[in-house]
Amino acid sequence: MPQQTPKKILILSVSAGAGHMRAAQAIEAYAARDDGAGPAALASHLDVMDFVTPAFRKLYTDFYIKLVNKAPALWGYLYHATHDAPRDSSMQRLRRAVERLNTRALMAQIAAFQPDAIICTHFLPAELLSRALRQGQLACPVWVQVTDFDLHRMWVHEQMQGYFAATDEVAFRMRHEGIPAERIHVTGIPIMPAFAQAPDRAQCAQAFGLDPRRTTILLMGGGAGLGSLDTIAARLLALDGDFQLIVLAGKNAAALAALQALAGRYPGRLLAQGFTSEVERLMACADLVITKPGGLTTSECLALGLPMIVNSPIPGQEERNADYLLEQGVALKAFDAVTLEYRVRLLLDHPEQLQAMREKALALGRPRAAADVLVQVLAQSVAPEPA
Repeated sequence: MPQQTPKKILILSVSAGAGHMRAAQAIEAYAARDDGAGPAALASHLDVMDFVTPAFRKLYTDFYIKLVNKAPALWGYLYHATHDAPRDSSMQRLRRAVERLNTRALMAQIAAFQPDAIICTHFLPAELLSRALRQGQLACPVWVQVTDFDLHRMWVHEQMQGYFAATDEVAFRMRHEGIPAERIHVTGIPIMPAFAQAPDRAQCAQAFGLDPRRTTILLMGGGAGLGSLDTIAARLLALDGDFQLIVLAGKNAAALAALQALAGRYPGRLLAQGFTSEVERLMACADLVITKPGGLTTSECLALGLPMIVNSPIPGQEERNADYLLEQGVALKAFDAVTLEYRVRLLLDHPEQLQAMREKALALGRPRAAADVLVQVLAQSVAPEPA
């Protein structure tokens, strides 16, 4: 019997923050697996920002990072205003007009790849392709993977083949927005295959020069290294208790330099790391994670059963993510440095609470979300009927 030709899957994302890109990379990684753990497919991942003008790229990436770090309240206002605005409002018409610009290069790349299906892990390509489908410029099915424990209206578009939701509640919100129930699949948020099985703690700790027997706290600032990480680390290291601290500074070189200087004052207690592809191995060393509540990072923590303290969530999607985690009993919330210190002290003094949170996190985790997404996409390769 002749071998079936693998289907071609194109994954589109946007490099505004790390989460959308990591979700795309996770789906791509599962598609590449041929050991029976994931469906076989030929997948390619594109950053839509590579196909727009420099000015548009700056608006969607650099400006976003600056806004959420320097003016989070303004970002929260924009998040809620764009969600609540009527679909025919001037704000929505202006946003769609801007997002329709500069798509020729992207459409040419799509045509060259000739995908059997497209998966969008950001709302921008979903909006662009919804218009292309409506105008008959694209024939293949397009899917949307929402990457938070919330649904903003910017994710909802006509002509989509289907949607992937993190939870039943997000799926409920999708139905409320008019998406047919049969096109909604609750899969979780895609994370890399490495999170499907927890790495060995002792081996990972030894590799990073850590003591696997000591309580270990992991402080994360996201892919861009947002937040005053060195200030937070210094406050934590001043606490009583025999624990060690790992801090991930992401791509923030200034924060990494400050953390490395701080490590010199606390020998054997602080491991400072920049952007790394070994997050799962560092998480395997940890008993508690302090993090911004991005959809991808928190999904990774849940997969490995890691309790969280969510630190100063950005108004908007991160607040909604934090609400979900708090409701499920897998996280505490710290809105300032004093509260963070109190929460850390509380959990260090009550290991039984930490263990209960760990068990709940493991029960919620969906480490094979990316594989489940691919199962659905590969099973349905026909274009959607006109809405």
